[in-house]
Amino acid sequence: MTIARSLLLLLLALASIGTVAHEYHLGALDIRHPWSRPTAEGMMVGVAYFEIVNRGKVPDTLLSASSAVCESVEFHRTILEDGMARMRPAGELVIAAGATLKAEPEGLHLMLMGLKQPLVAGTEVPLKLRFKDAGEITVQLKIGHPGQAAPAHAH
Repeated sequence: MTIARSLLLLLLALASIGTVAHEYHLGALDIRHPWSRPTAEGMMVGVAYFEIVNRGKVPDTLLSASSAVCESVEFHRTILEDGMARMRPAGELVIAAGATLKAEPEGLHLMLMGLKQPLVAGTEVPLKLRFKDAGEITVQLKIGHPGQAAPAHAH
């Protein structure tokens, strides 16, 4: 194999690393593909989406979330009410044993309230999740692109 060919294969392998799905593990919980959409300058609200898979034999509960980029994080659900999509507080989120909780557009999602800075496409911001049994973990929200319905690597 030539040096040029070896270098090309190495570069291709390194380039593919950036496209690998990001996932976090905390006890029996897998937090998959945490992401958000970018916000415009001056916007005070952002969103966060992800999947949480409970591989355990007992349920766990997502009690709260926080981030250094906002004043507070709230759990909301989008529901259809009288033909209109409306957001309603969701409260604590139970992840049943063997189940997957999906936070996704037009459904359950986290609202990043009182943004202190814009969410910029191509960057990452921290999001701390606090669970009743598993404890706390900080994940990185990958900021996607405007109009993105879901990350390209989501299941």
